[in-house]
Amino acid sequence: MGRSEKLFKEAKRVIPGGVNSPVRAFAAVGGTPRFIKSAKGSAITDEDGMTYIDYVGSWGPMILGHANEAVLEAVAQAAQDGLSFGAATAREVEMAQLIVEMVRPVEMVRMVNSGTEAVMSAIRLARGFTGRDKIVKFAGCYHGHSDSMLVKAGSGALTGGHPDSSGVTQGAAQDTLLAQYNHPDTVQALFDEDPGQIAAVIVEPIGANMGVVPPKDGFLQALRDMCTKNGALLIFDEVITGFRLAPGGAQEYFGIDADLVTYGKIIGGGMPVGAYAGRKEIMEHVSPVGSVYQAGTLSGNPVAMAAGLATLRQLKENPQVYTDIEEKARTLAQAMRRYLPAENCTVNQMGSLLCPFFTGEEVCDYETAKRSDIARYAAYFQHMLGKGIYLAPAQFEAMFLSAAHTQADLERTIEAIKEFGETI
Repeated sequence: MGRSEKLFKEAKRVIPGGVNSPVRAFAAVGGTPRFIKSAKGSAITDEDGMTYIDYVGSWGPMILGHANEAVLEAVAQAAQDGLSFGAATAREVEMAQLIVEMVRPVEMVRMVNSGTEAVMSAIRLARGFTGRDKIVKFAGCYHGHSDSMLVKAGSGALTGGHPDSSGVTQGAAQDTLLAQYNHPDTVQALFDEDPGQIAAVIVEPIGANMGVVPPKDGFLQALRDMCTKNGALLIFDEVITGFRLAPGGAQEYFGIDADLVTYGKIIGGGMPVGAYAGRKEIMEHVSPVGSVYQAGTLSGNPVAMAAGLATLRQLKENPQVYTDIEEKARTLAQAMRRYLPAENCTVNQMGSLLCPFFTGEEVCDYETAKRSDIARYAAYFQHMLGKGIYLAPAQFEAMFLSAAHTQADLERTIEAIKEFGETI
């Protein structure tokens, strides 16, 4: 029995399912989850000493690769100054200033501790600002595990076959209205049914929690136009896409201005973090200047801010990173399309995000994503893992490219893809 197997057996006695986040359990692909001991660049090493090319990247934040030297140096220096103060720090101000500078529509930022907390807070703010109760979200989009957002959720909830969660009351979910991603007519129908009642529409600009589902041409603009016309706010959940698609995130990449945006992942450089941001007239409704209450003892943690600042500054100073990692993702996507039969696999790629769906039809929304052959994905995952390539242990997740992935990494990955294709 290997070290990971022993740890998993021990973990199941003291941690629900043996993991602290469901998709880590390998339930969708079978086998024992790898317990990771260390990481550097594009590689991770497990407790048994096995090293893998990593395309999970801690689910997105490692855009510069693992253990980036500048980030490690910033974290070490910040830790020497103290781990937490529960008081304001200069780094919080620097982080907010940097986000405002990099994301043109954003004028004010409030730091929190996770993407879930960021979304929960942004939703509350939208309701407080508009004086309305109802929120529109899209089936298959995941916005964290707060009660009102666990309605037809994506990602781990979708993989487990339980898109709704026990413990969420009808009262908590009744003001969450469901639309279909890439189908703006379903949003218009909700505005027509509840005139003057919808506070906000929240969307992942790229659906990255049901695999990778890009927005169709005109979809995001249609949402922008409907929200403006109906006095509702448009919220971009950029926990994944923020600072990954472009220095200004999805708003820059697609040329669409949201009213509020949520962040996580990259702005912490691998440390736990979240934020919500938007125009000043909206953000000043947040306490202590406004009546929408939100607080957090560890919000703006100095070590997390140091890691995030070191990451964002490198991205701002080296915008070529975005061109490079998008080209790497395109290279892998082209290889998948070449070596995995089209009748069995559809590949979606946008920016540095990509996902092979084991289905022969176009994947453009929750319903088409669900028709993927998850058993075949599990076989693909196990094949790649055996070749030393670590992918998301679930069909409905993204692959993340980083600046640390090398040409040799890509060639090794492509060869493994080709070998799997020969088995189909």
